[in-house]
Amino acid sequence: MDLNLQGKVALIIASSQGLGKGIAAELVKEGANVMLTGRNQDKLREAKAELEQLGTGQVAYQPVDITNPDNIQRLVQVTRDTFGTIDILVNNAGGPPAGTFEQFSDEQWQAAFELNLLSYIRVIREVLPDLKKQGGRIINLASSSIKVPIPGLLLSNTFRAGIVGLTKTLAEELAPYNILVNTVAPGRIATDRVAFLDDVKAQKTGKTREQVEEMSKQSIPLGRYGTVEEFAKVVTFLVSDASSYITGSSILIDGGMIKSI
Repeated sequence: MDLNLQGKVALIIASSQGLGKGIAAELVKEGANVMLTGRNQDKLREAKAELEQLGTGQVAYQPVDITNPDNIQRLVQVTRDTFGTIDILVNNAGGPPAGTFEQFSDEQWQAAFELNLLSYIRVIREVLPDLKKQGGRIINLASSSIKVPIPGLLLSNTFRAGIVGLTKTLAEELAPYNILVNTVAPGRIATDRVAFLDDVKAQKTGKTREQVEEMSKQSIPLGRYGTVEEFAKVVTFLVSDASSYITGSSILIDGGMIKSI
């Protein structure tokens, strides 16, 4: 199957590690030119050097605070200056703090909103003129909590649901421009974020992280955590020409963990 990603320009938010980096790796293998972003310049530099060995796609990076509108505007302009018109946007952001309703202040709610929803809106707004020229793809990363809220992750549950509303609405509004917009929701993928959440749960329950992992695996029909590569391959398909009639969808990559229809 020819994905026709050779020479395409992809802007991937929060891509110095984890799922974002994994997506970048798969796109580079397919010949796409990728702009990496994140707060940590050292991690970005290391990721660029690693990814450049994987395929024919070019790799650049730009440090950015995704909650800063000026940073976002500069990021998009640097991407254009480096590679040309942007074809693919992958929105991503680190998860907000774990906790329950009575633990969070207004400031924490506002910070989570700016990181996990408003940042997506701002980046889409800046990239949209490019995508409207010749069509393109927007992928919004969320969480399996869009189907079943996760106990102890109130902030994430709230704003990930907002991502689905944003995706569904934009899919209709942008369809005339051949811009396809989808939400991709990971379940238990083996990342540092999931390891951190397992640690938090272990501390609360008095169990070891290994015990928490084993309990989680028992709820997954495939009996294991997914890999970053497995997750990234699905996103790569969705941003490719092979996926030309999927928009407005929320796609779970969870090994069958979520039981709702």
